[in-house]
Amino acid sequence: MRLSAFIAVGQLVAPWTIGCQADGVGDPCIPEEEYASDFPGFGIEEVGVETQSVQCMTRLCLVNHFQGRVSCPGGQTASDLALDGSDPARCRAPGSSDARAAVSVPVAAWDLDRPPDRAVYCSCRCDGPDRTAHYCDCPEGYACTELIPDLGLGASQLPGSYCVRERTAFETRQKGGPTCATDPQDRVCEP
Repeated sequence: MRLSAFIAVGQLVAPWTIGCQADGVGDPCIPEEEYASDFPGFGIEEVGVETQSVQCMTRLCLVNHFQGRVSCPGGQTASDLALDGSDPARCRAPGSSDARAAVSVPVAAWDLDRPPDRAVYCSCRCDGPDRTAHYCDCPEGYACTELIPDLGLGASQLPGSYCVRERTAFETRQKGGPTCATDPQDRVCEP
C-alpha cells in the first residue's frame, strides 16, 4: 500500500493538535489536488488524508483506496488527450466546463467497487499513536479503522485510525475490477 498524505498550503495549526468533532463525517469532499490539471488521480492501493479541507466541517478529507479523480468517473485515456478540451470525454477541474480547465494527463476510471461515496468523504482521526492528541468519536454507521500504520518515523500526526463507513473495507480482490470506463451505465458512475 502506498500512503499519500497531502496538506493544504498555508496551514498554520495542525488539526490533530486541537482535536476535531465528528460532525460532518461522511459529507462528500473533493481533494484539492483535483484542481491541478496535471494530477492523474489516486491509486486504488493508496490512502490519502487531506488536512485543512475547507469542504469538511472536520477539516479532513479522506481518500480510502479510491481510483481516479472524484470529478471524472470515466477517466480519460492518452488518446483522449488529443481531443479538444471542451469534448465531454475530457476530464476537467471540479465544477468547470471550461476547455481551459481540461486535465492534461491520463486518468484512471472509477473502480465500481470503490466509488467516492464509499471511499472519499469527510472523516476524522479517531485513534493513533500519540496519546496526547485529541481524537473524535465516530458517529453511527462508521467504524474507527486503522488506515495509516505508524512506521516509526517520528511523525505522529497522520498514523492511526479514521472514521470509515461500515461495510466499505477495501479488499485486494477489488483491484482491477470493472470500472466506469468498462461499464459507464452503472449507477455509481455519476459524479
